[in-house]
Amino acid sequence: MEVINAVGRRKASVARVFMSKGKGEILINNKSLNDYFPIMFHQNSVLKPLQITESAKEFDIKLNCDGGGVKGQAEAAQLAIARALVKFNAEWKSALRTANCMTRNSKEVERKKPGRRKARRSSQFSKR
Repeated sequence: MEVINAVGRRKASVARVFMSKGKGEILINNKSLNDYFPIMFHQNSVLKPLQITESAKEFDIKLNCDGGGVKGQAEAAQLAIARALVKFNAEWKSALRTANCMTRNSKEVERKKPGRRKARRSSQFSKR
């Protein structure tokens, strides 16, 4: 049985996927999809590439998610699954690209600068 692996990243999150032919079982850090991502928005984000390619019941997917927050992990998992699907069948790449599943969202948190309250926010100006 062939195992396809890929990596997806978003913000500080990294998701590694191991995909093989199966019945459609999805495990994330040894938990089911519904247990790991209880919010439906995040579940739909993870399942989006499988729904676009209509292959939700064809593959068993094991994901290792690490770092960042819940949304970052969900979007990293989406990218990892999309990359693994393209490794399996290259014809799906155009459909996944038009649905914005193949693009790595590179936006990161800007670092805090010295003398500022946040990255760009300065302290309140005092006239007196």
